[in-house]
Amino acid sequence: QVQLVESGGGLVQPGGSLRLSCAASRFTLDYYTIGWFRQAPGKEREGVSCISSSDGSTYYADSVKGRFTIARDNAKNTVDLQMNSLTHEDTAVYYCAAEPHAPGTIQAICDRTRFGSWGQGTQVTVFS
Repeated sequence: QVQLVESGGGLVQPGGSLRLSCAASRFTLDYYTIGWFRQAPGKEREGVSCISSSDGSTYYADSVKGRFTIARDNAKNTVDLQMNSLTHEDTAVYYCAAEPHAPGTIQAICDRTRFGSWGQGTQVTVFS
């Protein structure tokens, strides 16, 4: 399994921005499909955004389209999630996950049951 570490969470006011980063040691993330998931209290973990290892295609949940951007930084060996125009509904623990050579469309892949390696999560709290 890949060891993943998330960073960049914190407190932000509505309308603000945060940039989450998913890093791995001893593994090159470019070879993995990476997903960002989130879990709010009392809710199931949901897919936020994923990026394919094969063709770089991306998927965004409807709730974050136009506000969040997922991107690889191969120089740093990270996959970042830029989050803009944050709302209270974005408050959750955010997790990154990795899976090698995941077949299927990126939309189908971006499901928590498809990923085998997970980070510990980082808290994002949007408050006013």
